[in-house]
Amino acid sequence: MQKIFIISKKDREIRQIDAEIRKLKERKEALIERKEKIQNDVVRQKSLELSKRDWNNTNFPWSKKLQTVLTDVLKKESFRDHQLAVINAILSGEDTILVMPTGGGKSLCYQLPAIATKGLTLVVSPLIALIEDQIHGLQKLNIKAGMLTSSKTEQVKLAWDALDGKDDSVNLIYITPEFMKKSKRFMSKLQKAFNQKRVKLFAIDEVHCCSTWGHDFRPDYQFLGCLKAMFPGVPILGLTATATTKILDDVQKMLDIQSCLILRAPFNRPNLTYEVRRKPNDKENCLSMLSNLLKTRFAGKSGIIYTTTIKDAETLTKSLRDQGLKLGCYHAMLEPEVRSKIYHRWITGEYQAVIATIAFGLGIDKPDVRFVIHHCMSKSMENYYQESGRAGRDGKKATCIVLYRLADVFKLSTMVIGDKVGLQNLYKTLEYCLDASTCRRSIIATHFNETWSKKDCKEMCDHCLKNKKTETTDIAKYCKEIYQIIDKARLAENNLTLLKLVDAWYNKGAANLRVSTVPTPKFSRETAEAIIGFLLINGYLKEDFVFNAYANLSYLIRGPNASFIEDNDHKILFTHEEGLKL
Repeated sequence: MQKIFIISKKDREIRQIDAEIRKLKERKEALIERKEKIQNDVVRQKSLELSKRDWNNTNFPWSKKLQTVLTDVLKKESFRDHQLAVINAILSGEDTILVMPTGGGKSLCYQLPAIATKGLTLVVSPLIALIEDQIHGLQKLNIKAGMLTSSKTEQVKLAWDALDGKDDSVNLIYITPEFMKKSKRFMSKLQKAFNQKRVKLFAIDEVHCCSTWGHDFRPDYQFLGCLKAMFPGVPILGLTATATTKILDDVQKMLDIQSCLILRAPFNRPNLTYEVRRKPNDKENCLSMLSNLLKTRFAGKSGIIYTTTIKDAETLTKSLRDQGLKLGCYHAMLEPEVRSKIYHRWITGEYQAVIATIAFGLGIDKPDVRFVIHHCMSKSMENYYQESGRAGRDGKKATCIVLYRLADVFKLSTMVIGDKVGLQNLYKTLEYCLDASTCRRSIIATHFNETWSKKDCKEMCDHCLKNKKTETTDIAKYCKEIYQIIDKARLAENNLTLLKLVDAWYNKGAANLRVSTVPTPKFSRETAEAIIGFLLINGYLKEDFVFNAYANLSYLIRGPNASFIEDNDHKILFTHEEGLKL
């Protein structure tokens, strides 16, 4: 008995120590968080002081040369917002980050100084397709540029010759971070060029890829963290269309350019109309919707349709061609010559639209894109903003439509679960699609830490145009009903997909998944899916992932906020269109 008492006493002591350790860990985490905040505030203050300098004037030693090259070589009449300031800063030797919407003119910020002054500008870009497009554009202006890849092309030879100092007419060299990291030959030649004082700028496109908090984190981008140490004095220019404050802090630390100049262009694209449409579950109905849009609303207009996978892109292209539409399919697995042919047919108007994968993108600058349709929602708000931003680069009105259905979320979640914040980013996009009344622009602006007023939209989104009336309903009782279905499935060791859960809720599908005490909803399955989506993004439901040799699978289980439901006074307020009988 005495021994049992002693053991019990020791257990209590252990629990007390464990509780103290937890408190100390929480205290430590809080202190680390406060320390990082103070450090970030100091860095931001230095960046703010740097931004107060007048970088936008034309009194620099290089100002006249820049203006001459801008008009005579690049055929531009004037600078866009922030372009001159960025160029003056990097030519003054200042590390700079530019956050500017897609189509805002980021590439000119390194192309113009590279052409106008002597020395090498190294442009790090994530995709060969993006590089090829930029080189193609420069060639039209009779400007030589090189690129470094494993292939043997004229541009590759130009790049090596420029690095060796054999061809000083080439000042721009494009390279992917993967090639940069693996090529010892390149790094050796770059070091030699630096020692000869011929390296003047590193321009890092899509710089958000450096951050593990970014929506497109690329591990090989972290290799770029060595640039400051290896090439001191050479300024770094980071460019991105999408980056939150947290990501920018992370990028600066990774690249060792704290206190750099940060310039942000407004995120609002006033000429773009944003719209979310319910995507029909039936493939034929979905195809009919797309075909009708292209033949009526967008007849004779140029556009892009984004899909999730290569198979989706190819299948959708074939199906829409069978409807008499002229379309091209564009993805990473095509041969370069085939991509170039499709690109040319689209640019010249032979193809009305290009159907491209979200992962691969297009990376092209076609100013008269009048519509961008997402056949499947994007993996993040950053991705969506960037992809939809390919519309209306000429400043004229264009339309951005997302075709949304909840089933696509579970298709995408298995793709992003390996990313640090992949699921979190995906749910932000789901929240954007589910929202029943908020101005679409307001949601985008809030995501990127910008202030916004609904009146600024000027009825350029579906919610502001129709001014939908909404009401709010407590859906806690539906959450409890869903939990009954989930609990029964768990006890029977059955996994619930979205389809199985909705079927069981409507007393359909497998009989062993149904719960007799759960009444059949009187509202549509579409509304049921909206409720499930809302519960998911608010933590009442959670995805449970199972990985096997063939696929990654996602099932629905109780979420981290499930315990709140035990409180009968707890409410889950769901905003929806007025008139739904919930």
